[in-house]
Formats: sequence, structure tokens, C-alpha cells
Amino acid sequence: MSTDVATPTGPAPAVPAGLGGGGRGGWGAGSIRPVLIILVLLLVAVGIRQPDFYDPPVLLAFLKRAAPLIILAAGQYFVIVAGDFDLSVGSLVTAEVVIAARLIDGDPAATWPVVALLLAFGLLVGLVNGVVTTLLQVPSFITTLGMYLVLVGAVYTWTGGSPRGALSEEFRMLGRRGIDGVPVLGQLPYAVLVLAGVAVLAVLAMRADFGKVLLAVGDNPRAARLTGVRTARVRTIAFLVSGACAAVAAILLGGFGGVSFQVGAGLEFTAITAVVLGGVVLGGGRGSVAGAMLGALTLQTLLTLLNLLGVSGALSSAVQGLIILAAVAVGTLRRRT
Repeated sequence: MSTDVATPTGPAPAVPAGLGGGGRGGWGAGSIRPVLIILVLLLVAVGIRQPDFYDPPVLLAFLKRAAPLIILAAGQYFVIVAGDFDLSVGSLVTAEVVIAARLIDGDPAATWPVVALLLAFGLLVGLVNGVVTTLLQVPSFITTLGMYLVLVGAVYTWTGGSPRGALSEEFRMLGRRGIDGVPVLGQLPYAVLVLAGVAVLAVLAMRADFGKVLLAVGDNPRAARLTGVRTARVRTIAFLVSGACAAVAAILLGGFGGVSFQVGAGLEFTAITAVVLGGVVLGGGRGSVAGAMLGALTLQTLLTLLNLLGVSGALSSAVQGLIILAAVAVGTLRRRT
């Protein structure tokens, strides 16, 4: 089977435009209206349960905790809307944090070189996922599941089964601290600033020609190829974005807690849940990156509410599973109509 390397011969395929690219009005697939309503209802419920939730410092602390998941969801969106999956992001986050601790080992001077290395490693993992999926024609589910196992096994082998080293305070401050003395807000977390930057870049990317082409590839890859789109390259770029977002999320998560093999456990499924909650259709071609990020914020709000209500973590996982099943069912029904 030949590789998709044709040069585009015309303008990017037209797709419906919306908030962040790919959004659709009303209540159909890809609409962000349902998730916005759910988010508002959940925020009201959290505010009732925790009256000080809307105080600027408390609200910013919540956004700081939500930032890694929202960034992961943004990266996962690019892959899913192209018609693929990335199940390696959780293990990639774990690997990044463990690698950072081992290489920095408490040395402040090593912080920024290691941060650059982590970003490069995330891109490398994304590149491998993309190349194996597109050039070798391996389904993305299998490719990224294999990468998940490779990363877990490699990290365990490298560390001897126990994380070593320590993150420097300069590294941790990226996730923990912020700009002090901001009027009204008190402290503006670095994590929130990073989140804002990622969100702007993601929305701009989806509003550009690349976003239109990405949606076209996810909706009908054969038709996209016939119009001259290099579908293999587009899908590989989506995996690169996912890998980069996982690296950024890992850097922020490194500031929240200790170095552990569990830091990224399950994040791949949480990110997928967030994306589908935001109205993105599994299978590709429909949904907006703004919706995916709102889905992550909504999911984080739901998990916060469940925690305030004293609901066990096991039930929280069950809720995520139900969201994915419901999203798949709804998406299937909408494609048939």
C-alpha cells in the first residue's frame, strides 16, 4: 500500500467552522453547548458545597490543579479528531517525571536543560507513534498501547523498580507557584499561564488551514487523500502535538507531588473521557478543541464535586467509564442519522 505523500493541489477541504475549529452550533455532534450547561450546573453545585470556591485564590488553585488534564485533553483532541487514539500519554507523563527526578537529582542548574529534554522526548514519542501508525499501517490503538508498555517497562528497568533522584525547587515551582502580588487574584499560578498559552495555540491551530485539513482527514481520509492531502503527515503531526502536551502536563504535575510510578496512571483514559465529554466524536472528524478543553474542565469539576461529597475513587472511575460508553453510543447514533 502506498504512502500518502501527494502534494496538495488546492485549498484545504472545507469543514464547518466553530469555536476553536470544528465546533458546530446547536446540540449536534461537536457542539459545545451541552458541556457548557453541564459545567455551569457542576460549578453551581460545587459552590453550594464549598461556599468559598468562587474566591479568586481558591478558583485559581482549582484551575491550577485542572491545568495538566486540560492540556492533556487538548493534545488528545488532535489525535482523536484525526481518527486515532493515543493510549501512551499516561505512561509518558510517568516516564517524564521519573526521568526528570533522576537527571536533575536536586541540582537547580540542571532544571532548564532537563525541561528542554522532556519536551524533546515527548515529541520523539509522538513521532514514533505517528510513524508506526501511518507508515507501517499499525492501528493507533495497538501502536500506542505498545508504546505504553515500552515506556513502563523501560522506566522500571532504568530505575530498578524504584524512582530515584529528586526534583529541584526550580522545577517544582512551575506547577506549584506563580506570580505574587497580582491585584484581586493574589497569586497568578504559572500553571494557569501555561494553560492559557496552550489553549490559545490549540485554538489558533484549529482555525488555521491545518485544523480544517485535520478535520477532513478524520471525517473521510480517503476523500482527503483524493484532494491531495498528505494524510500520513497530518496524522503524525497530531501525535507530535499529543506528545508535546503530555510533556507539558508532566512538567506541571511534577510540581504537585512526589515522584511516583503512579503520577500518570490512568491519565490516558481520563483525557479521552474529557475529550468525548466535550462533544468530540470518537472516530474523528467532529468536535472542537475548545469543547475538548471544556470537557476536561467539566470532568475536573465533577471529580472535585464527588470528592467533596465523599464519593470513593472507584466510583469516580466508574463515572468516567459511563461517560465514554455514553459518548460512543451517542456518537454512533448521530452518525447513522
